[in-house]
Amino acid sequence: MKKVHHISVVGGGIGGLAAATALAQHGARVTVFEQAEVIREVGAGIQVSPNGLCVLRALGLEDAVTQFSSQGRRVSLRRAESDFEVAHLDLTLLLKTQQYHFVHRADLIEILLQAALSAGVDVKLNKKVRAIVPGGPAQIHFDDGQDIASDLVIDASGLHSRLRATLNGQNEPFFTGQTAWRALIPNTEGRVDDVQVHMAPRRHIVSYPLQGGKFINLVAVQERTAWQGEGWSQRDDPDNLRAAFEGGSSKVTAMLDHVDEVHLWGLFRHPVAETWVAENCALLGDAAHPTLPFLAQGANMALEDAWALCKLVQVDDLQIGLARYEALRQPRVRKVIAAANSNAWRYHLPRGPVRLAAHVALGLGSRIAPRVMLKQFDWLYGYDITTLFDVN
Repeated sequence: MKKVHHISVVGGGIGGLAAATALAQHGARVTVFEQAEVIREVGAGIQVSPNGLCVLRALGLEDAVTQFSSQGRRVSLRRAESDFEVAHLDLTLLLKTQQYHFVHRADLIEILLQAALSAGVDVKLNKKVRAIVPGGPAQIHFDDGQDIASDLVIDASGLHSRLRATLNGQNEPFFTGQTAWRALIPNTEGRVDDVQVHMAPRRHIVSYPLQGGKFINLVAVQERTAWQGEGWSQRDDPDNLRAAFEGGSSKVTAMLDHVDEVHLWGLFRHPVAETWVAENCALLGDAAHPTLPFLAQGANMALEDAWALCKLVQVDDLQIGLARYEALRQPRVRKVIAAANSNAWRYHLPRGPVRLAAHVALGLGSRIAPRVMLKQFDWLYGYDITTLFDVN
């Protein structure tokens, strides 16, 4: 690691721990500051797509991730009312190095935490940040009165990032008109390798296996006119979820009948931050570019960020490296977020000729030219950020 010796990472989530691990493996002295009393993940499943797996592979964690995940081989788009398969993506047609995995967030967080500790990262808990001040060196001010100076501060603390507000001002997210439920249910069908998307007018359900097929992870989305609050820690009555998908097929009904605990949250859209970096400071992951869960790329974009930032701060001039990081990552995440935003309406088409025509076209594409259909995602899954840098 050139010149940058002490690095502080704010936030002990997927992006923060990946960045800390990568930087420590490249010789930096890294401290992670996490506001919680313990690093843990209260969510459920995530999809690690091939572009995210590239980073985990470069960190030496592919085997650990494979051990605790299920490998995806098929994405199936289905009608919620009948369970008829409209179309599918055959993930086995991807290159052997482009594997797709379903993993519990808690398992991935634990893998990254142990990797960070093994690399020598110092993890400090119960450290709530009051402010991050760019400069030489950058300063972190904590609620407990402590101040820390660092050669580089990386803010990976998510939606409510202090540094994002400092660099870009306060912004008000807007409600997308959609809410989402998240739940885990037992895997009574024996599913091991597929994502199923059950589509219905103004709503859909995504489901896939977790922890070796022990559970099914459910994310159900419904359009609504109003919502209060943001975040997904709010509990809801499972009967509300079942009512939202009343009239679904026996397959959908059976899945929802197994839900005994569910969380509900409103989906808000935040703009991509215009400014990601300042003197000796950088934003990473959701702090810079929150994304809606319609392309399963939130964690994968954070992993890509982590690797890019690790490599680009190793140049002789840190500020040049930070500027290159912003210039490299902004177009990529904007394209991913735009694609995620456009997916929702495709899943929620009302019954009628437009929906029928769209479904017929999808079905023909997946049956007649499956490789062509999958090739549409080359720009996303075929992107390997670990091959882009000459810096060692």
